[in-house]
Amino acid sequence: MKTISFKIISIHQLLLFQAITIVCLSSCDSFVEVDLPKSQLTTVSVFDNYSTANAALSDIYSKMRDQGLLSGTASGVSNQLGSYADELTCFASPGDPTLPFYTNTLLPANSTITDYWNISYNQIYAANAVMEGVERSNELTAIEKGQLKGEALFIRSLVHFYLTNLYGDIPYITSTNHKINNAAEKIKVKEVYAKVIVDLESAIALLAPDYKNAERIRPNQFTAKALLARVYLYNESWPEAANAASAVLNAVNLYAIEDNPSIVFIKGSKETLWQFQPSASGKNTDEAGIFIFFSSPPPLVAISNNLITSFETDDLRKTNWTASISDGTTTWYHPYKYKEFDYTASSVEYSVIFRLAEQYLIRAEARAHQGDLIGAKEDLNVIRKRAGLADTEAVSGQEIINAVLRERRWELFTEYGHRFFDLKRSGEINSVLSVSKAGWNSTDVLFPLPQNELSINPNLRPQNSGY
Repeated sequence: MKTISFKIISIHQLLLFQAITIVCLSSCDSFVEVDLPKSQLTTVSVFDNYSTANAALSDIYSKMRDQGLLSGTASGVSNQLGSYADELTCFASPGDPTLPFYTNTLLPANSTITDYWNISYNQIYAANAVMEGVERSNELTAIEKGQLKGEALFIRSLVHFYLTNLYGDIPYITSTNHKINNAAEKIKVKEVYAKVIVDLESAIALLAPDYKNAERIRPNQFTAKALLARVYLYNESWPEAANAASAVLNAVNLYAIEDNPSIVFIKGSKETLWQFQPSASGKNTDEAGIFIFFSSPPPLVAISNNLITSFETDDLRKTNWTASISDGTTTWYHPYKYKEFDYTASSVEYSVIFRLAEQYLIRAEARAHQGDLIGAKEDLNVIRKRAGLADTEAVSGQEIINAVLRERRWELFTEYGHRFFDLKRSGEINSVLSVSKAGWNSTDVLFPLPQNELSINPNLRPQNSGY
């Protein structure tokens, strides 16, 4: 099995894109890479064969796992946005890339901010290259083309969704034409959502409901519907959010809430919609490597007191998804959703990107906004029951919405920035973080646009407020 490696480039450097580096894999869906000479495969021939075309797409997932926003490493948003909001307390040494996030002192020249932008647009560009190659191919079957294009559309949607929630108005890139891309103009967040929705609807029509692999390492139709439900929720399109979440929740032949919180994040969990396979056999998640610590003080981050003390008494998520280390005087807690710090005989934990619990919480919130308070409470209580908690005591619509947001905090902590995004979209971010974060400013709701990009492409101006 072969895959195609895409060079990481700035959006303004797309002219220099080197699309075809062959990489050998140990198995069809593995992400283990060994570079071979670039001359062995041409851009045209990649898409004359399903194996190599599929490999090109697989390589994008490996890059998403290892680099950029969704990486489980310290540079990914699970850590950085957890520190930027109020989930994590940072103990890193001066000069560590997490510190500017924790102290809310990001600048336009910050290397992580620039990397997020460049790597994300590289992933979008690579997805567009796959779609264009698939469209030109005379050898791929209609089913093969549909699957490849559907996944590429999903990737393009997902990355743009994260970019607009971090940077605000951004360009929406849909081609590999460097002249167009180098002068791309920003569009409003609502317009980005509209384009994401169109792309996801197209992806859903193309993707099969079944998985290509039993380990769920490639998105299927329901993964795209899960993202669509999230986008509708953020867009305050309540009926559409509820309907999209219901489509996922009704797929009972594929998904179910695990009764035991301790097995939610193992690779065979019935809750998983989509996850990243580790880079090597026996390797487990990068998240465990950055969050778990065995001595004090913590080397990088620990769960904030604000979060750890907010859990309700007897919440099984606190006992199963956090762990403590004490020096006899002070106790620190770390995220313990992923428990395998070291290699195992075979990989037992994969990084879960989408899981079923979020869909219950999306539908609960959307139903409450529509006045379906009974349905909203039923969905909320599914999550509370699994956490070992009594049914919610919320009664009014606003009480239920507030209860859902609290539940999201406990259920989704340190997972890809949910807390930060929830505070933003609920309008609570300034009132909450101005109290819990000493360096918080109202303009911190958006990251700065990378300075080098503004210098090269004037259409990205003006800079976000506050920078």
